[in-house]
Amino acid sequence: MKIEKSKTQSERKIWLWLCISINLGFLGIFKYYNFFATSFAELLQGFGLTASPILLKLILPVGISFYTFHGLSYIIDIYCKRIKSEKNFVDYSLFVSYFPLLVAGPIERATHLLPQIKVRRKFKFEKAKEGIYQIVWGLVKKVVIADSCAIYANEIFDNYSTMNSLSLILGAIYFSFQIYGDFSGYSDIALGTSKLFGIDLLKNFNYPYFSRDIAEFWRRWHISLSSWFRDYLYIPLGGSKGNKLFQVRNTFIIFLVSGFWHGANWTFIVWGLINALYFLPLLLLNRNRKNVDAFTLGFNIESIRILFNITTTFAITALAWIFFRSKTITDAYNYIIRMFSDLQFSEQYFRIERYSHNLIALILVFILVEWNNRHKIEPISGKYSWLKLGLCLAAIIALGVFSDYKEFIYFQF
Repeated sequence: MKIEKSKTQSERKIWLWLCISINLGFLGIFKYYNFFATSFAELLQGFGLTASPILLKLILPVGISFYTFHGLSYIIDIYCKRIKSEKNFVDYSLFVSYFPLLVAGPIERATHLLPQIKVRRKFKFEKAKEGIYQIVWGLVKKVVIADSCAIYANEIFDNYSTMNSLSLILGAIYFSFQIYGDFSGYSDIALGTSKLFGIDLLKNFNYPYFSRDIAEFWRRWHISLSSWFRDYLYIPLGGSKGNKLFQVRNTFIIFLVSGFWHGANWTFIVWGLINALYFLPLLLLNRNRKNVDAFTLGFNIESIRILFNITTTFAITALAWIFFRSKTITDAYNYIIRMFSDLQFSEQYFRIERYSHNLIALILVFILVEWNNRHKIEPISGKYSWLKLGLCLAAIIALGVFSDYKEFIYFQF
């Protein structure tokens, strides 16, 4: 409100930066203070100096990164005069703390969510049915796919020094599907739950593992975060204006900040850097906006090229996920070195008393279903929808009872 009532541009900027500083200050104290303190102490130790940093024993609020960005978008949109400040405290509080998206997104915009909150809504059966379909499919992704993959991924990453190349490759693939099923599953549950209340949230995933290059992947993965960084950081930095060096600088800033947003660990920063390096050739060759159209496959050379590009994009994405999953950079480095040096490709029997082939079959079925659903709004709707709904519920119950993994990965962010 102070920003909106300011009479001069300089006064508006003062209030803007004050609000941004307060929001980022809370995020920094809770999430990053200990990281910076310990990193600085380790740096001093490298020069032979002893340091004993004072660390804070704080419990990280669930989803703090998400609702901090909700609040920042509201402040910046007021400053840019895209919206007016909300006078109703209840409506504003609901926007910031709207429960379906509170802990793991999607990261909503005030321009999109606030108008829906302020209007009177009536229950619509068709919309509620869409929501139920999306909730159930989200649970399938989480319980059937993510939790099943987590059991194997945890076993392999925690014991990578005893694993052969095949198991390490499978570990990277399992975690790739774990994080996709876990995060996109939560997003589907959030979007479906919101539809029951007559509110449409921003779409957060658009079948990212069918991307033909890394630029397309980031247009399809965690869409609300990618678009947030584009609108509130990349464009204010100058975006694609200026020379290539300027564009490269902005791109690296975005990816490094994105990595740091995910967690106070150097592994996340390296993960962001790797994705920036993946993106760099496309940017330099002006090919980062090449694959924006839909595609179909047939029996021709072009389809083979598309499948090769999809497979390659998934492979390099899974390689980068190793840093995201590992506890330290050293662990990630040793994991990758062993994966490419062991060169044994025999099936291993894990301590969890299971082989991999059952899970591989499950992932292949999931890929086929996702491919079939990629142009649908509600994945299990349409012909035989009630039968598909029953089968999905049976799978959720069957695998949910025996699953050893329950947490959502993005709750830590």
